[in-house]
Amino acid sequence: MTIDRKKIIENMSKIRVIGNEDGLVSGFNVFVTQLPAAIWNTFADRLTAKVDSEMLEAAEWLLVNAAQECGYHTGYGIITSDEWKAVVEPMIEKAPEDILYGAFAVFTAWGWAKAEVIELIPNEKMVIRAYDYYESDAVSYGYGNKKGAYMIRGVSAAFMDLAYGGEYDPTGNTGMRTFSCKQTKGIECGDDYGEFVVSRAQ
Repeated sequence: MTIDRKKIIENMSKIRVIGNEDGLVSGFNVFVTQLPAAIWNTFADRLTAKVDSEMLEAAEWLLVNAAQECGYHTGYGIITSDEWKAVVEPMIEKAPEDILYGAFAVFTAWGWAKAEVIELIPNEKMVIRAYDYYESDAVSYGYGNKKGAYMIRGVSAAFMDLAYGGEYDPTGNTGMRTFSCKQTKGIECGDDYGEFVVSRAQ
């Protein structure tokens, strides 16, 4: 692996994040909002706590799917941006594997999670380990023993979609959801870190 994770995080962290009058932040060819993590954690907690037990899986799927859609399009914006071309692209020797390592370094630089790839079987499987992700604070919002890192699950699957799911499709009809992600450990459940296993969607 030729990706210098530390250098990417250092350089990408220097990008100024300023929202416009509508609260939108332009960067990496996409617009994002800058809102407190508590808003998203509270929203997810309320959604999953209010549904009947037989609907919980469907409600969680909606949260993961929202993150996967966001990760797919935002991820594409990241890897086609001028910032990426300047900082990460010169390090890439083996695509798309090095792109995945670089993408998770950017993911960390942006403050979503201290997350990195610890295992990668091209076109088959990826394992992500994450520390200090914003959803790890979900225990404060009532998750208890429930693994609630929906955002990392969705984004991790989306990054694999971009790597191995075929050509990027701006409609999301063909390139997305070719992979899915299962959370196997969670700080919000008392584990030392979050662990996420991505594999081909069944």
